[in-house]
Amino acid sequence: MRGLTLLGLMALVGLGAGAPLCLSRQLRMQGDYVLGGLFPLGLAEDAGLGDRTQPNATVCTRFSALGLLWALAMKMAVEEINNGSALLPGLHLGYDLFDTCSEPVVAMKPSLMFMAKAGSCDIAAYCNYTQYQPRVLAVIGPHSSELALITGKFFSFFLMPQVSYGASTDRLSNREIFPSFFRTVPSDRVQAMAMVELLQELGWNWVAAVGSDDEYGRQGLSLFSSLANTRGICIAHEGLVPLPRAGSLRLGTVQGLLHQVNQSSVQVVVLFASARAARTLFSYSIHCRLSPKVWVASEAWLTSDLVMTLPGMAEVGTVLGFLQQGALMPEFSSYVRTCLALAADPAFCASLDAEQPGLEEHVVGPRCPQCDHITLENVSAGLLHHRTFAAYAAVYGVAQALHNTLLCNASGCPSREPVLPWQLLENMYNTSFRARGRLLRFDASGNVHMDYDLKLWVWQDPTPELRTVGAFDGRLKLWHSQLSWHTPGNQPPVSQCSRQCREGQVRRVKGFHSCCYDCVDCKAGSYQRSPDDLLCTQCDQNQWSPDRSTRCFPRRPTFLAWQEPAVLVLLILLGLALGLVLAALGLFIRHWDSPLVRASGGPRACFGLACLGLVCLSVLLFPGQPGPASCLAQQPLLHLPLTGCLSTLFLQAAQIFVGSELPPSWAEQLRGCLQGPWAWLVVLLALLAEAALCAWYLVVFPPEVVTDWWVLPTEALVHCRVRSWISFGLVHATNAVLAFLCFLGTFLVQSWPGHYNGARGLTFAMLAYFITWISFVPLFANVHVVYQPTVQMGATLLCALGILATFHLPKCYLLLWRPELNTPEFFLGDDARGQGQKQVTPDPVTSPQ
Repeated sequence: MRGLTLLGLMALVGLGAGAPLCLSRQLRMQGDYVLGGLFPLGLAEDAGLGDRTQPNATVCTRFSALGLLWALAMKMAVEEINNGSALLPGLHLGYDLFDTCSEPVVAMKPSLMFMAKAGSCDIAAYCNYTQYQPRVLAVIGPHSSELALITGKFFSFFLMPQVSYGASTDRLSNREIFPSFFRTVPSDRVQAMAMVELLQELGWNWVAAVGSDDEYGRQGLSLFSSLANTRGICIAHEGLVPLPRAGSLRLGTVQGLLHQVNQSSVQVVVLFASARAARTLFSYSIHCRLSPKVWVASEAWLTSDLVMTLPGMAEVGTVLGFLQQGALMPEFSSYVRTCLALAADPAFCASLDAEQPGLEEHVVGPRCPQCDHITLENVSAGLLHHRTFAAYAAVYGVAQALHNTLLCNASGCPSREPVLPWQLLENMYNTSFRARGRLLRFDASGNVHMDYDLKLWVWQDPTPELRTVGAFDGRLKLWHSQLSWHTPGNQPPVSQCSRQCREGQVRRVKGFHSCCYDCVDCKAGSYQRSPDDLLCTQCDQNQWSPDRSTRCFPRRPTFLAWQEPAVLVLLILLGLALGLVLAALGLFIRHWDSPLVRASGGPRACFGLACLGLVCLSVLLFPGQPGPASCLAQQPLLHLPLTGCLSTLFLQAAQIFVGSELPPSWAEQLRGCLQGPWAWLVVLLALLAEAALCAWYLVVFPPEVVTDWWVLPTEALVHCRVRSWISFGLVHATNAVLAFLCFLGTFLVQSWPGHYNGARGLTFAMLAYFITWISFVPLFANVHVVYQPTVQMGATLLCALGILATFHLPKCYLLLWRPELNTPEFFLGDDARGQGQKQVTPDPVTSPQ
């Protein structure tokens, strides 16, 4: 511990004095098996790559602390393996680390050096590279997807194992194009899925999506867009941010994109970009003083010093992003300080020169000239939120594969023969390895499964602190209490084109985006099946629903029930009518031989009253649950008795007409045909005619029991359906003809003084019949089908009561209260006395007193 303290003091003294370090000379170490390393130790921002006319050397002018930390993590892993006895006992790994400057042009030179033949700087041309032994056994890196796509194809030609610690584009999972590529980070597809889950969890479906104009940004933006569309998230604005070296015309598009976002209702921007592109975007955003937003960051810039240290970043809004969990490496900070302290020690630097002569700097140039002029402050900020576990784990993945290839065990590695890259590659497929206690495994696509932490920027001047507010392991876990927002009152921002529809409402999309819509109520009979429905779903015919419903309810079968108020009133009316009919029939039977009864037809009058009683009883077929038998019996059992009643009244009218309107000689001959057996023949013929119409009605157009699902809002109406209204009208034809003939035969008949005026009673009875059934037709046709049985019941009873009240009840009055008028002279007239004129007797019923 004292030694580390002394080294730290020496580093402070050396760095403070401005003495150059020998850190760049620590980026190479010899060993039995050498691993190549590609790291972004610098940036070639001012190298003028766009103006190159010769393939000369490129100078990296800017130092990248994060790239150095990745390189030191690899160096630390190699030293741990060499000092341990678990993986490669008795063997010594070496490393050869180079700077890529985050540029393909720069990365190709060390890549060629790695593939040079062992012990030389030349790449020989062969037809078959099976026995070719390059300088390195495997390559760790590069970090960016854009570089990995280039080096991956190059190394795949030689089947050189390559393990990247940061290249996450999904294209690298294609084993046909990149058969030797592996990585210790998940694919961008996993990160895009996590972003979509986050937007859904927070209710943001109206967002802007921006990517950097490179392979990483384009591929990531494409993945996010496709996943977002499938999950109902609308991208209001989408664009690419050109890299800083792009022309001013292309950079001007960034301002236009930001202004579009600022003027819309979008409050959330998903930025899938490299660190340099993100810095460019935020520089414009801060310069133009655009309103704060929620920025959902990709991993490439979430922890980048280029973005975190940008002046004014605290004003851009809330920054959220996903970061790989990795594993804790608490001793890494002290390891970095030790490396810096040793790099400031002249004695240590001299020992490096003695141990590793011939660094071939005349070929590759200085490995990292900037690394020899850094201070502790340059890397201390990066140590707070470093992501070095992926580079550390990549070394352990290669070491485990080498362990399997050499058949190593606890006592050593029996096989000491040289290992070719393609032989090592065979043992890397689907291999499992441990790093810092974590079990990792390369799957068939060369990826590893690694969970994410959701990080929130919490500003602690001068840079933000990363607070963990959730996790993603295939499913998002969000800790809402840990979130904080840039909005007034710390309220969660709302980023929606339209408000959420209420239950029972569906979305009617307006415009091109499914997230911009009007909320439309689901009408009765339909319902909202799911919150994402664009159309209401109709209920089944045996179901119903109210307005704005989210479910359907079963319909209850209903019919004209006995206990309904209208039916109870009609039953009371039925009791009254039936009671009067029975009373009249009883009086007529009691006074069977009286002139009044004989003048009314005698037995035919009793038959007519009995038929009238059956007419009243026919209304009992209408209430209750309809059945096939009741539907078939309703009309015949109503109209046949009514025909019997009207036929007896027709005979009465015919007798009155013949006796008063025809000459006596004709009247005498016809009177005999209207009495006795011939009269019953008329009744029978009328009944047969009506029976024939009813039979035709039942055979050709039989009524049927139907369940009407739509006539009532919440119930299913069970009723008897009339199949033909013409046949239904023809059933009334016989009765209508009889009533019409009765009316014609009595309407113009003159009354004789001193005689009972039977014509007047028949006329009013037929008027009652016509008024009832003529009123019935429009009422029955226009009333709701639910009430049609009630209307028919009421019409039947009113018809029966009309005939009873106008024709039969006046005679019952005479039988009970004016028995002195019940004489042959008053009722029978000339039939009682033969010929001659009768004495005029006042008629108290039909004549005024």
